[in-house]
Amino acid sequence: MSVYAVNGRVLEVDLGSGRLGDSPVPEGLWRDYLGGSGLGSYLLYGAADPALPPLAAESPIFVIAGLLTGTPALTSCKVSLCFRSPLTGIWGESTVGGFWGAQLKAAGYDGIVLRGRAAEPVYLWIRDGAAEIRPAKDLWGKQTYETSDAVRERTDPKAQVACIGPAGENLVEIASVMFGGHDCRAAGRCGVGAVWGSKNLKAIAVRGTGRPAVARPGALAESQKGVLGSIREFARALGEFGTAGGIPGVEVSGDLPIKNWTMGSWTEGAAKISGQAQAKTILLDHYACWACPIHCGKIVRLDAGPYAGATAHGPEYETCAGFGSMLLVDDVNYVAAANDLCNRLGLDTISTSSVIAMAMEVRERGICIPSDGGSGGGSGGGLAGGPAGEGREPDLRWGNGEAMLEAIYLIASRQGIGEALCHGSRALARRLGGLAAEYAVECKGLEVAYHDPRAFTGMAGNYATANRGGCHLEALSYFVESGGVPGSVVGFTGQVEPHSAENKGWLAAHMQDLMEVFNGLGLCKFLLRGRVSVENITDWCNAVTGWDLSVDDLLRLGEKIHNLKRMYNVRLGISRKDDTLPPRLLVHDRKTGRAAGSLPHLGRILSDYYRHRGWNEEGIPTKETLDRLGLGWLQESDVVWRE
Repeated sequence: MSVYAVNGRVLEVDLGSGRLGDSPVPEGLWRDYLGGSGLGSYLLYGAADPALPPLAAESPIFVIAGLLTGTPALTSCKVSLCFRSPLTGIWGESTVGGFWGAQLKAAGYDGIVLRGRAAEPVYLWIRDGAAEIRPAKDLWGKQTYETSDAVRERTDPKAQVACIGPAGENLVEIASVMFGGHDCRAAGRCGVGAVWGSKNLKAIAVRGTGRPAVARPGALAESQKGVLGSIREFARALGEFGTAGGIPGVEVSGDLPIKNWTMGSWTEGAAKISGQAQAKTILLDHYACWACPIHCGKIVRLDAGPYAGATAHGPEYETCAGFGSMLLVDDVNYVAAANDLCNRLGLDTISTSSVIAMAMEVRERGICIPSDGGSGGGSGGGLAGGPAGEGREPDLRWGNGEAMLEAIYLIASRQGIGEALCHGSRALARRLGGLAAEYAVECKGLEVAYHDPRAFTGMAGNYATANRGGCHLEALSYFVESGGVPGSVVGFTGQVEPHSAENKGWLAAHMQDLMEVFNGLGLCKFLLRGRVSVENITDWCNAVTGWDLSVDDLLRLGEKIHNLKRMYNVRLGISRKDDTLPPRLLVHDRKTGRAAGSLPHLGRILSDYYRHRGWNEEGIPTKETLDRLGLGWLQESDVVWRE
């Protein structure tokens, strides 16, 4: 194949029949959609019947490595999982780093298409252009660490393993897929673990000895050499303390979520759960993903919970905010234990902590959460050390670390109140009725990530329009609003003030386009923290592929991908009526802290956003916009046009 960086084929897997086959990816698709979730959006749109429920056997999952993944390009480690989300019912996407994606490319494939449902649990083994489906009945019920170890023993000690834990097996709608074993990275969001579980797929192991070709290796090396100093200087704190090192500063800015988003300040607590606190108490080592000079991954010692004494992946910012400030747990040992439990059981730490915070608040307000006592059909498999007896209920009070750990077990096993919580915050609100929806902090069914749109109002435009729901990674506009990343680095020329609505629709759209590029190329977004510019990224893309794209060309591809995902959602009924924020973030003042008095003017931000995007007043891309972006092939029957 004439395209550099890729193998030009994906592995087709029918788990129901056991059939395996290769499908070529035409060269033009890489130029039109890049890789990762860009190519994934094109493939999913064309293959998925919108009438199919997310957990139906024939609902496909596309696992696609980034265009540059596995090459020498810095941080080229990402792989995207694209599917219809069982949590939200709309576009589902989860992108993950580590080494798995690079190994998939080295094994001769750019992606995997998963369809069907195996009669019994299985795992998939891929090595150097060959693949086989193997039985995994004895692995069903095991946690992710022991599953990864067992699969490596049966395949190759150097294999990279992605697997689900008990939560995915039990079809918990906030379940994740864990990559890399003990050095775990999570495809955490949108319930992708439940989709794997619905297919009786326990794991995928990959090992390869090949390497993607690079068109101009000398130009790539020279371009990257020029930015290494900037990465070392500006991303030094990420290497020292991980993303959790930002917690004290985030608290000062008014961005940290506290007590289910109700409080404005928590200075002492934030310091106790920060990366700096971890470095003084439990930090043991640092690690990095493929081709990454930043080393933001941390290894810590567990000093609380059922696995006290073990070593584990350290909690990152979102997890510390979720199991720390959101629940008022100021003991970093319990935060680390909660992170480890979610990784072992296969749970999204953002959605899990958010729904527990909601449960704490509704209990405090006298609303009873029904306990189904295990009637949800889950099992306790892999839950050693969990609560004794399925009728036990945790004492869900703010700051209670033990109750937090018990709730995690119950969610993963769908026991007791876990059956009510395992479907996420929106479903819990609908089940409880009354005022419960006031305490559910979600957008389009996905729990909002832990950056407050009252502190950085550009995030209001992003959360409201993000294709997978309450996702910060679809824009990261707070990078610019906080001053942490200069606008020149990302190609944004407008002026921004954190609490103003001015330019925020434009900023949200621009950053979404750029983030689509990062996902399509398979690069880590923390490069921006190292002041790696969009011009640098364009140079790397051209050096690897041999193309001659401009910055505008690359950003236009990002715009195209974002619009295609929007059209996937439009086909499922999404429009402006869904582009909103939960009441707590839209109209409730934080009262204290730097964000006190700031509320996002969402109507104005959305109007500016739609105008910039070329969408109509209902939030639907116009025919002219789709034609301009090369998406005229979309069927007009998928949308009612208003011109």
